[in-house]
Amino acid sequence: MRTDAPASRFGPLARRIALYAALVVLAVPFTVPTLWMVASSFKPLSEIFASPPSFFTDSPTAAAYSEAFAFQPFARQYFNSVYIALVVTVLVLLVSALAGYAFARIRFPGRNLLFVVVLVGLLVPSEVTIVPLFQMFKQAGMVNTHWPLILVTAFAAPCVLATFIMRQFFIALPVELEEAARLDGLGRFGIWRRICLPLAKPALSAVAILTFLSSWNLYLEPTVYLTSPELFTLPQALTRFTDPYGGEMWNTQLAAATMTVVPVLVVFLIAQRQFVESLAHSGLKG
Repeated sequence: MRTDAPASRFGPLARRIALYAALVVLAVPFTVPTLWMVASSFKPLSEIFASPPSFFTDSPTAAAYSEAFAFQPFARQYFNSVYIALVVTVLVLLVSALAGYAFARIRFPGRNLLFVVVLVGLLVPSEVTIVPLFQMFKQAGMVNTHWPLILVTAFAAPCVLATFIMRQFFIALPVELEEAARLDGLGRFGIWRRICLPLAKPALSAVAILTFLSSWNLYLEPTVYLTSPELFTLPQALTRFTDPYGGEMWNTQLAAATMTVVPVLVVFLIAQRQFVESLAHSGLKG
């Protein structure tokens, strides 16, 4: 009995060590490029592609960060991406919470068929609809404004996915909660606002992260709809760091790219626990 006890304790410890080692190996392809980007943003341009390569530099400099703001209106472009992503996220949260609750709790003719039609929106690539949408926004006088970026993102594929997540979450809520609220005199909207919505914080956090990330990384639509540099968003602005001969300003571009990942990391770190909980409740886990 005594000889088996150390072995029995060693088994779980070995499995845990093996698991952590595997996770570290799997994390390398994701973390090393990011760390290289941050480290290279502090290098002089001549050292970024030096041979043999070095991860760090002996003479770090932050000149590329100030040059990013001097080369083009990067602060304005940064603000554009932030406020567009926030507006789109709020709109998607509102629309998906209402639509998800309706598909989950309100019975009406053709509900399932309509939900399937909504899900089809996930199967349509944005490249297919970009031309007719451009013509529509051009006739409405919205080209070279931020309205197309807000409207297309808020009511397209990100909103469809958000509606699916919210529907799955509301379906999992006990019906008895609504019945008790109805006995207390709450109507349909009151039940949604006072009972279901506060309980849906994990799902709302997941929707917020996915929507913010989708809007933050948007590139095709800004390239099509925007022509003025002061209206650019960050993904579009990152492609404009070139010298007069068309060469890439790699250190400046890497510094600008490093600054673009900060808001996404902040949003994810704040809501990561709710994000994982939502995936488990919505049926997207595994």
